[in-house]
Amino acid sequence: MFISPDDFRIKADNFDLTRIENIVRIACGAFYLPHAFGKFAGFGVLNPAIVKFFAAAGLSPPEAWVYLAAAAELSVAFALTLGICTRFAALGSAALMVVAVYSLQVVKGFGWTWNTGGYEYPVFWGICSLAVAVQAWRVWLSARNAVHAGDSNVGIKIARQGA
Repeated sequence: MFISPDDFRIKADNFDLTRIENIVRIACGAFYLPHAFGKFAGFGVLNPAIVKFFAAAGLSPPEAWVYLAAAAELSVAFALTLGICTRFAALGSAALMVVAVYSLQVVKGFGWTWNTGGYEYPVFWGICSLAVAVQAWRVWLSARNAVHAGDSNVGIKIARQGA
C-alpha cells in the first residue's frame, strides 16, 4: 500500500537522537516554526513586509499566498518534527524551498549568502529535506520489498536501517 495508517503513527523511535536521520528530520521540521509564525504580525494578522515580498515575487493575491505558505510550512513542520508521513513531508519541504529560492531570485536577483538576503539557506534546507526524503523512501521501499518477499524479520531490518 502506498500510504498506510502506520505513516500517521508517532513512534518513540522517531525521537531517538542517537540516529542522525532523526536529528536532521527534526531540525528540518522545527526550523519551519519561526518562519511560519513570522508571516503574522499578530494572531491572524499578516505581516505587511511579508505580504509586500510575496507581491513583489508576483504571487497574486499575496495575502492568499502568505496564508497558503504559512499553512504549508506548519504542515511540514509538524509532520517532519513528529516523524509522520515523512517521505511526503520531506518532499513538500523541498518543494517549499524551491519556491522560496525562486521568489528570492525574482525579488532580489542573484545573491548567495544569507546575510545579504540570498538563497544559500533555503538551498541548504532544501538539500537537507531531500536527504530526509531519500532516507524515508529507502526505508519504506526496503520494508515493502521485504513484506512482498515474505521476510519474517522485516521489523528487525527496518529498525536497523533507521525507519
